[in-house]
Amino acid sequence: MATSISNAYEDTNIHPNNTIPLDFGSVLQLPESHVWTDDDDSGIGRRTCLARQPGAVAASPPVIDLRAPDAMWLVGDACRRWGVFQVTNHGVPHDLVEDVEEHARRLFKLPNDQKLKALRAPNGVTGYGVPRFSPFFPKLMWHEGFTIAGSAMEHAKLLWPHHYEEFCDAMDKYKQKMKSLAYNILLVMLKALGVDEEDREKLSSSFLCQSDGALQLNSYPCCPNPSQAIGLAPHTDSLLITILHQNDTNGLQIMQEGVGWVPIRPTPGALVVNIGNLMHILSNGAFHNMYHRVVPNETSHRFTIGYFYGPPADSVLAPLPKLPGPPRFRAVTVKEYIGLKNKHLEKGLSFIQL
Repeated sequence: MATSISNAYEDTNIHPNNTIPLDFGSVLQLPESHVWTDDDDSGIGRRTCLARQPGAVAASPPVIDLRAPDAMWLVGDACRRWGVFQVTNHGVPHDLVEDVEEHARRLFKLPNDQKLKALRAPNGVTGYGVPRFSPFFPKLMWHEGFTIAGSAMEHAKLLWPHHYEEFCDAMDKYKQKMKSLAYNILLVMLKALGVDEEDREKLSSSFLCQSDGALQLNSYPCCPNPSQAIGLAPHTDSLLITILHQNDTNGLQIMQEGVGWVPIRPTPGALVVNIGNLMHILSNGAFHNMYHRVVPNETSHRFTIGYFYGPPADSVLAPLPKLPGPPRFRAVTVKEYIGLKNKHLEKGLSFIQL
C-alpha cells in the first residue's frame, strides 16, 4: 500500500521554536518580530523590485482556457517560460469555491484561543499554525494557516465541537475536485513535454493514479505597515503542482529574471497553477519551478486556498526518459526529497543534481 504524501512531512528535523501565529486582532502596530529588512531573506527575495535590464518588460503569465484547442501548447509554453499560469473552464463549480472560502473566513475569524485548540504539532501536518518553512527566516510572516492532509475531522471538532460536519464536507468535496483537476492538468503537461500515450499510461499506473494532495487555507490579515512585512517569504513549492484560489485580493508575486517581482493579479473564476520542485525534476528542468512570495496590504484581509498535489511518499521520481539532454537529477523518493527540502529549503535540489 502506498504511503500517503502527508507521511513525508512527519519525520523531519524542523521543530519551530514558535509555531503559534500572532494574534493579529490584538495588534495595532507591526511588531518587531514581523519587521523584515532586505537581509532577512538572504538577499534573494527583496521587497523592492530588482533593477530592470535595458528593454525589459514586465509581462504577465497567461490565462488559459483548458477547453481551448491550443490549451496543451499554451500550458507547455507557460510551464517553460513562467512556471505559473491561470486556468479557466476548469470544471470546479463556483458555488463550491465560494463555500470553501466562506468556511475559511469563518475559521480564521474565530477567537485566537479557539484557533489554538487546533494548533499543528511541531512534526505534524494537519492543523492551525505558521508556515512550515518559518524556521529558515529570522523574522515571522504576516500569515496564519490551516492545513488539511487526510481528514479534517479531528482538528475541526476542536474548533467547532458540535458544528464541524459542514466544514469537513466542504473540504472533502473541494479536495476531490482539486485532485481530479490536478490529475488532468498533469496529463496535459506530460503531453506538452512530448511524453507518448504508452509512457503516460506507465506513469499513471506507477504513481500518478495514487497521487493525492493537501489543502492549505491561508489568511493574510490587514497589515498596519505592509511595506515592512512579508505575508509569505520567497520560496518554491515542493510537490508536482499547486492549484490556488486567491479570491479578489492582490498579493501573490513571482520573480521574473531581469525584471523583479511580477504580480499575479486575480482573474475572476480562474485558478492559479504553478510548477513545484517534483515536476521540475520530472521534466528534467524543462518546466520552471516558480519562485514566489506573498505581500500583505493595509486595507484588505486576503484569503486563499491552495491545493498541493504529489505522489505517495515512497514513489521514486527521476527525469522522464526520452526527454532531450542528459538527466540533470538522480532518482529520488518523494520522502527523501521532502526531507532535503525541510533541512535545506531552496538548496535541497542541489543535493540530487548530477
